[in-house]
Amino acid sequence: MILKELKINSWTGDATNCYIVQDEKSKETMVIDPAGDVDKIIEMLDILKAKLKYIYLTHCHGDHIGGVKQLKEKYGGQIVTQRDEAVNLSNPNINLSTFIGIGELSIEADARVDDNDLLHLGELEIRVIHTPGHTSGGSCLYCEKEHLLFSGDTLFRGTWGRTDVPTGSFDDVINSITKKLMVLDDMTIVYPGHGKSTMIREEKPIYLELKPRLL
Repeated sequence: MILKELKINSWTGDATNCYIVQDEKSKETMVIDPAGDVDKIIEMLDILKAKLKYIYLTHCHGDHIGGVKQLKEKYGGQIVTQRDEAVNLSNPNINLSTFIGIGELSIEADARVDDNDLLHLGELEIRVIHTPGHTSGGSCLYCEKEHLLFSGDTLFRGTWGRTDVPTGSFDDVINSITKKLMVLDDMTIVYPGHGKSTMIREEKPIYLELKPRLL
């Protein structure tokens, strides 16, 4: 696997993490959460000689989807998101695109996936985990072979995604994290939608023992 992380400037002042995942042999590639700065993403795809297969959206918010249309127009690829989130993508009142100042944005998904569906990039197998809470259709991507989790805005280093947004639910996000993410292998590296990476073993005490993260 080839993995690249790009920091995309965000309205929040906290850059959005856009990830490029590629199967090295086949060059089949997925871009996760192209928030903007599409020229930067295109430059990396060109360097990798990428065959863009999927544009995957972990959730609908404008600070994660701002570059989707431009990326698809320039490089192709299927826009993919969790089934419940497909509806949210097309609703500017839920995706908050107008609120954050990028203009009214409505996106139509090319493909909808469900919990435990599998996406393939060459020999790479990536499993969809539906993790409602930050939004009703939020999801994570898990590559068991590589011990990697792309957690969107569900799980961050030392905390969880905010739930005071349309379709958000505190109970749901905590249930998603404790029942679906904390059961993953302890050595799984977590790549979140914002901030620094972490590991499942480092986050477990927060949710299973009610202890704060110290570092």
